[in-house]
Amino acid sequence: MIRAAIVFFVLSLIAFLFGAYGIAGISWELGEVILMIFLALAALSFAGALINKKNKELH
Repeated sequence: MIRAAIVFFVLSLIAFLFGAYGIAGISWELGEVILMIFLALAALSFAGALINKKNKELH
């Protein structure tokens, strides 16, 4: 998922350099959305791992 965000950021920079500002803006926004989803899922995964670890220590 992080690769997709990086690809959209690179695509937006290339589109910006060639003057395709509309495509650059859309690609940048998609990259941001994918990055935020990745960060949210990573945080949930980290929290879940901590909770799971605590539950294993209690049993």
